[in-house]
Amino acid sequence: MATTTHSAARSGGVRLHVQRFGTFLSNMVLPNIGAFIAWGLITALFIETGWITTIGKALGYTGGYGFVEDLGAWGSGSEGTGIVGPMITYLLPLLIGYTGGRMMYNDNLRGGVVGAIATMGAIAGASVPMFLGAMIMGPLGGWSMKKLDALWSHKIRPGFEMLVNNFSAGIWGGFLAVIGFVLAGPLVEAFSTLASKVVNTLVDNGLLPLTSIFIEPAKILFLNNAINQGILTPLGTTEAAQAGQSILFLLEANPGPGLGLLLAFALFGRGAAKASAPGAILIQFVGGIHEIYFPYVLAKPKLIAAVILGGMAGVATNVVFGSGLRSPASPGSIIAVWAASPPGALVGVTASVLVAAGVTFLVAAFLLKLDKSNDDGDLTAATAAMEANKGKKSSVAGTLVGSGAARGNGPIHSIVFACDAGMGSSAMGASVLRKKVHGAGFTDVTVVNKAISSLTDTYDLVVTHEDLTQRAEQRTGSARHVSVNNFMDSPRYDEIVELLQQTNGAAGANGAAAVDGAAVGIPGGRSSGGGDLLSRDSIVLDGRASGRDAAITEAGELLVAAGAVDGSYVPAMHERETSVSTYMGNLLAIPHGTNEAKPAIRRSAISFVRYPQGIDWNGKEVKFVIGVAGAGDDHLKLLGKIAEVFTDSAQVARLEAARTPADVQAVLGAMQPA
Repeated sequence: MATTTHSAARSGGVRLHVQRFGTFLSNMVLPNIGAFIAWGLITALFIETGWITTIGKALGYTGGYGFVEDLGAWGSGSEGTGIVGPMITYLLPLLIGYTGGRMMYNDNLRGGVVGAIATMGAIAGASVPMFLGAMIMGPLGGWSMKKLDALWSHKIRPGFEMLVNNFSAGIWGGFLAVIGFVLAGPLVEAFSTLASKVVNTLVDNGLLPLTSIFIEPAKILFLNNAINQGILTPLGTTEAAQAGQSILFLLEANPGPGLGLLLAFALFGRGAAKASAPGAILIQFVGGIHEIYFPYVLAKPKLIAAVILGGMAGVATNVVFGSGLRSPASPGSIIAVWAASPPGALVGVTASVLVAAGVTFLVAAFLLKLDKSNDDGDLTAATAAMEANKGKKSSVAGTLVGSGAARGNGPIHSIVFACDAGMGSSAMGASVLRKKVHGAGFTDVTVVNKAISSLTDTYDLVVTHEDLTQRAEQRTGSARHVSVNNFMDSPRYDEIVELLQQTNGAAGANGAAAVDGAAVGIPGGRSSGGGDLLSRDSIVLDGRASGRDAAITEAGELLVAAGAVDGSYVPAMHERETSVSTYMGNLLAIPHGTNEAKPAIRRSAISFVRYPQGIDWNGKEVKFVIGVAGAGDDHLKLLGKIAEVFTDSAQVARLEAARTPADVQAVLGAMQPA
């Protein structure tokens, strides 16, 4: 029993790692699918064998196609300047490299720029489209630039930030471009050549249909991104550039197997599976969302044989017809498949879909006729298993099992405000929201703050900065989600109160007298660690910094000087800022360290720096910078106090007029609970 458990755990761990790697690869490609489709459509229309010339010849037109030929040319010269070749040679790989670099630098543009520069070196060093090279050099550029910036970000003298940032990105990007030219380009070209030979060998020996034995089960386990966007799309695009089309685009994206399976359930299934299958067909075949049929296979695992055989039949049909697509079909809809089909391959592509659907239907129908069990319980459990494999709630799973009881449609009892570290932005946002919610009478609704990494899918409503909402949705798929971009005075808070009135009914009569636990006045600001949370020595009324980065350093060095944090906490504050801005609204920013930097905190403390003339903070004006170091929950009380102050224009005016550190402490300690 123990051996079985350990084996299952190892298997799940391997699957999880492959899935994560596949997600990483697909995240570089998926945002740029529109560019792939644009290239495919331009190719399908304007190259020599494209739709326009094919239709023209069919109608008997024998004249020239000047403008069309110019657009469809693969290069430039006396025959015209084409855009088909430059798009696949430069545009598409550079987009992937830029996206990969930006991903590795926490969505920072600098990472994207350096990733694109490094990718350009690989492009120039090879004679084949550098998609795989972009997937290597792009992330390498972003990751390495992030590490280099962390070395000196807190050591740059004020006023020199832009100079250092621009030259460091240029110098390092140029170095990586040379590395890409010398190493990445030739290596990836050799790999592409080898992969093409393998595919050609499979085709020449009639073995390509055997790939369905691996691809179809992988789809059910949500490894399709690793296979499709990570491998098949780059290789297929390279092949399409040389041959005009590629069968590789249809190995995973063929909607035929899913259509055949769902048709079999619609006719021969039972219970919920039979009832939901017709609607699922529309979502899968026309909408291109293949995940809708995965629970049907998970409910009856023996049906994996049906989709494997259907997939093999579809691939075999394309081999016989010599058909393929010009570009990826994403999503895997029949509409997208037809749109990416060359004129001469349209019959073969359509036949491959129909054959795959027919074979899958016959095998699945036979297996379902032998099965006498009801499908209700199986499908519900299988949907849950599918979501577990995927790692988040499915956007279409409600179609299968119903969503009437979903937590997202009922009363709201718990609200969580989440940020990256869970000790700064979210604490202040939660304090403001809590005051509004409890002030409206909903005293039974809890409003807490947490780090996104510690979220569980147990909350009714999740509030995040708009840049973090997608991450929060992955961890709390069944909750309502609200995005904000101004923590201090967001109109979304009033919308949340209105939502509570709609879902929870009338509020309690004692709501107006509710005490906000995070908004307790704490004159003197003593921390349980023995020091002042906000000491007078940590208050500066005329800051020296002229920009965001220097201001973060200034606030962080005050925390170091107070003995609250180690020196390593300051660069962590800069790293946190590259993830999501700590601008809160109402002239306030609260830079703080990452979750990983908490060991560098000796005790909770806060620093306060005022910039009377204001500084630019990612395009927003900031006059008050409050550095935050939170070891426990002590600082949350003062953050709640600060949140109250900065939602009151009169209190902000008092801080602008403060002449001494004592004046600042008086403002922050003046607000007492009702």
